[in-house]
Amino acid sequence: MEFLSHPCFLPVFSAALTLWMVKVVLRNLKRRHGKKYHPIAGTVFNQMLNFNRLHHYMTRLAAKYRTYRLINLFRYEVYTADPCNVEYILKTNFENYGKGLYNYHNLKDLLGDGIFTVDGEKWREQRKISSHEFSTKMLRDFSILIFRKNAAKLANIVSEAATSNDTLEIQDLLMKSTMDSIFQVAFGTELDSLCGSSQEEKIFADAFDTSSALTLYRYVDVFWKIKKFLNIGSEAKLRKTTKILNEFVFKLINTRIQQMQISQEGSASKRGDILSRFLQVKGYDSTYLRDIILNFVIAGKDTTAATLAWFIYMLCKYPAVQEKAAKEVKEATSTKKISSYTDFVSSVTDEALEKMNYLHAAITETLRLYPAVPVDAKICFSDDTLPDGYSVNKGDMVSYQPYAMGRMKFIWGDDAEDFRPERWFDDNGTFKQESPFKFTAFQAGPRICLGKEFAYRQMKIFSAVLLGCFRFELNDEKKNVTYKTMINLHIDGGLEIKAFHRYRD
Repeated sequence: MEFLSHPCFLPVFSAALTLWMVKVVLRNLKRRHGKKYHPIAGTVFNQMLNFNRLHHYMTRLAAKYRTYRLINLFRYEVYTADPCNVEYILKTNFENYGKGLYNYHNLKDLLGDGIFTVDGEKWREQRKISSHEFSTKMLRDFSILIFRKNAAKLANIVSEAATSNDTLEIQDLLMKSTMDSIFQVAFGTELDSLCGSSQEEKIFADAFDTSSALTLYRYVDVFWKIKKFLNIGSEAKLRKTTKILNEFVFKLINTRIQQMQISQEGSASKRGDILSRFLQVKGYDSTYLRDIILNFVIAGKDTTAATLAWFIYMLCKYPAVQEKAAKEVKEATSTKKISSYTDFVSSVTDEALEKMNYLHAAITETLRLYPAVPVDAKICFSDDTLPDGYSVNKGDMVSYQPYAMGRMKFIWGDDAEDFRPERWFDDNGTFKQESPFKFTAFQAGPRICLGKEFAYRQMKIFSAVLLGCFRFELNDEKKNVTYKTMINLHIDGGLEIKAFHRYRD
């Protein structure tokens, strides 16, 4: 197998395979009289060769074509940045576009039969129960208490660094903090990874991030099934990391089941965490519970932490925005001085959060440019024609591109690539909602993110606490800050910042 690692193998093989695929495509086109297809912009091998800068590459193609195809061995891959097509895929003809077996097989080793990988009855069942749980006052109140507690813990760590003039890697801290939050909300379990009290939790978090990156790589690695069969390379590593995840999660589930069995309550009715609520609804087996809860973890941990990291990055790049948001937090919480972070967090009430419209707009503007899920793929279940007049075939992968869409001038105007929270206000200074088919950070249609308000609440609490207490600067203004290509949009290598106290006794 040494020839596979030769530096010339991939370019030569890619070129040969591309020529073969072009011949197949041209032959197929001749058989489909009367249909027209989106322009071909390359092959899946172009994605592989551009993997480390994948979203830059795909944004450039979106600006040129709006909707285009990449050639794959077995199907076309259609990518769109056109809001009309997005609405059609996510809402108008929703039943014809789902996860399908292609996405399911790519994601199954990490996410199993969770809500992000399945269609049909399994999806409807999880969606129904999850929708109910997210709407309960119990979960809302439970989660707010956890967010405030962990925001205060994070503020104490930032304060120590500000006092000693130390550099902070803020994305890592946010990942740990949101991991603690989502584990407590999902499992009712105190990880305390933020304070580094457990090596086991650190191993889990590292395995989680590695599994996410390797799972996304499957979408551009046409050899992944061979690697999995032979248990080599990236697939051997993925098998190792998912084993760590499974062992950790199964241990938590079994512990909770045992606690419930010996509990005087005899049920989960008085517990606020999601695992207990699912156990109350139906007696799921441990594997299905693992799938359901791990999907909640990837939805609640990576998405909010990555968005907050990009948000702080943008505040450092745009200090005027940072100061305007900090002033709003000060006024909304009536802050004059801060004697303790726990006391300050208690001032970040629901009423105060409602007054923080500029903060809400700044977070939303961050999500426009740095969406937590940069690309979302569906499978076409039967031949169809999109609103732009071009056809797609049964089995084609059809993806919309939140990252690219946030940078499209035909959607957002000539200043599309500028960070400008003011774009989210109307002439009366009121926050204006954009169409979810234009601002696609939370998806849209029947699969719209159930945790949207949950996520905003967490992000606003953390942002208000951090901005209300500290001012931030980049540690190195000249350092290139970019993303790491994985399922969620992390900052590659983290974000090093300096923090400074705003108000002190």
